Amino acid sequence: MIRRNLREAKTSTVNAQKLLKKIGLGKEDYPFWKQVGKALLCTYMLCGLAWLYNETSPLGWWTLKPKPKEEKELAHLYERRQFPYPGDQEAMEEFIAKGGMIGTTIGPKGVIELDKDSINYQAELQKKKFEQEANKLWIRMRNEVVAELQEKGFDVE
Repeated sequence: MIRRNLREAKTSTVNAQKLLKKIGLGKEDYPFWKQVGKALLCTYMLCGLAWLYNETSPLGWWTLKPKPKEEKELAHLYERRQFPYPGDQEAMEEFIAKGGMIGTTIGPKGVIELDKDSINYQAELQKKKFEQEANKLWIRMRNEVVAELQEKGFDVE
């Protein structure tokens, strides 16, 4: 004996399809969302390529003017350093032997200068300033003595 008044049970996929159709994600909307996905993928790819080009570009960012000769000549001073993996002893020793330790500074002539911290730098600047002042004072005193001797009739060069 089969009961005939029982209805077929609704499955959750049917309800899910109705819900998705109401919010714009039904089967007839798949080509649209596929196209949107492709557009987003292409957009992000173009942004990534522009970013990569910015990092390795021979030109300036968003300009088609080439870099000036002076900037090209000094570009090697500002290149990013490649640090070795800390566990690789041989690479670390080679890196340190080249003078690529953290904390080094590159001077204006491209020479790696060690022991350049702010205290030493300030002391060096003070020393240079003191020497300049001493030289000025010495030249002024010498000129005064020469002028006095010339007034008295001595021939001083």
